[in-house]
Amino acid sequence: MATLVLDRAQLWVKSEGNTLALYEAGERRGTVPIKLIDRCIIQGSQTQLDSGVLMRLAEAGVTTVLMSTRLPKRVAIVLGLQHNDAAVRLAQANRVMDDTACRQWSLALVQSKLMRQQRTLQHWMTLRPDARKPLWDAQQTIAPILTGLRDASPEDPPSLLSLRGFEGSAARAYFGGMSGVMPVGLGFAGRNRRPPKDPVNVCLSLAYTLLHSQAVQACTCTGLDPMLGFYHRPAFGRESLACDLIEPLRPAVDQWVWDLLRQRTLREEHFSLDKGACVLGKAGRSVFYADWERAHVPLCRWLRRHTRTLAHHLRGVGQAWLQDGDDDE
Repeated sequence: MATLVLDRAQLWVKSEGNTLALYEAGERRGTVPIKLIDRCIIQGSQTQLDSGVLMRLAEAGVTTVLMSTRLPKRVAIVLGLQHNDAAVRLAQANRVMDDTACRQWSLALVQSKLMRQQRTLQHWMTLRPDARKPLWDAQQTIAPILTGLRDASPEDPPSLLSLRGFEGSAARAYFGGMSGVMPVGLGFAGRNRRPPKDPVNVCLSLAYTLLHSQAVQACTCTGLDPMLGFYHRPAFGRESLACDLIEPLRPAVDQWVWDLLRQRTLREEHFSLDKGACVLGKAGRSVFYADWERAHVPLCRWLRRHTRTLAHHLRGVGQAWLQDGDDDE
């Protein structure tokens, strides 16, 4: 299954049976079988669709993500048919209200993220011994935090507020180490967003956004409610469970972005400044999405495995609360 990226001016997409027909400047350019598509990304407002395209994609279980042209953020997401297992959502909603269960989940989540950060820093240190000082300093900050989390009682984990504090301290140190290995000309001095101000942060924001959308899709396919998170608490307009799920995967994204820029797959000329925001141009987006198609496969596999495991566990808990389906007849 593949990702279809629609990012061209004067592109018209029509639904023709089990395929999407692509027209550019009035000329038919080809067709794409819908059965081969797992997700569709529409960049900006230049692509035009007939009324049946989104319906056909949704019926086929394809998630469509509408992205802003100027900034690396999602504008909207159109999901396929929803999973109809109420037992999973009943148990999930109940667990969100269980403080101890949320703290246990969150402790494991933060531990996993920090362990991956440490491995990524060590990987960079192996390849960039000239940047040993900032990488070493970052590791020395994260190591005692991770040790403290490992020593925490599983029966009475730290509060969510404490865990967020530990995670934030580790993140500041980690991105400080990351700044030591990024090409100096890119101007990366740490994480910034809304809007991102340098090429590194543009790539990080766009990749995190795409990964988050894939986490939403994985939740929906397994019957989980992406809005009900355990570490990221439910909040208006936020898919908090998807936020939870991608936290341990962020270091893998960071390493991919580093490779993308270090190998000059993406170069300075792919970016421009617009009113203080750094923008990835159309040529750069083409390169980015092509490489992401390869890089995101193991991340999607991880998301599918973990959402299925969580849904299976919750289904067993929630099944007892379901009413007999024949009772309303």
